[in-house]
Amino acid sequence: MTSRRPRTRPAAPAPAATAAPGVTAETRAEGFRQARHARRVELAEDYVELVADLIRAGGEARQVDIAARLGVAQPTVAKMLKRLAEDGLVQQRPYRGVFLTAAGEAMAERARARHRVVESFLCALGVSPETARRDSEGIEHHVSEETLAAMARFTARTGKPPDRG
Repeated sequence: MTSRRPRTRPAAPAPAATAAPGVTAETRAEGFRQARHARRVELAEDYVELVADLIRAGGEARQVDIAARLGVAQPTVAKMLKRLAEDGLVQQRPYRGVFLTAAGEAMAERARARHRVVESFLCALGVSPETARRDSEGIEHHVSEETLAAMARFTARTGKPPDRG
């Protein structure tokens, strides 16, 4: 009896990484570096922005409230707050909650301003306010200052600010 080996097709060559014409490897690498940096900063900005919102609403931000709003466990929040405190963005006071330092307040305001620009831009493009509000959360961390400025100019010429109702 002759043994038959299953016929296999030769492996297809891996698709070559193609970039747009004229885009160098260095340009692509810089884009990847920018994205990694944005992801690192994004989490810190989200936390300080939330702490600022909680303080504005109730006078302080408690770890349990941060965890509930973010949908994460309290130990996760504790670990991040420790990192933010080491970076000089928050102060934790025993039995009192979390408060922003001047640097934390500045970061929260910058993040909030970037969010407003992106949200306004999306609304100017015709995206519904609800979707623009959701989609802009995250996008604002990943656009360059140049792109953000272009979004603001576009919105100033063509759009209206989103309904904040």
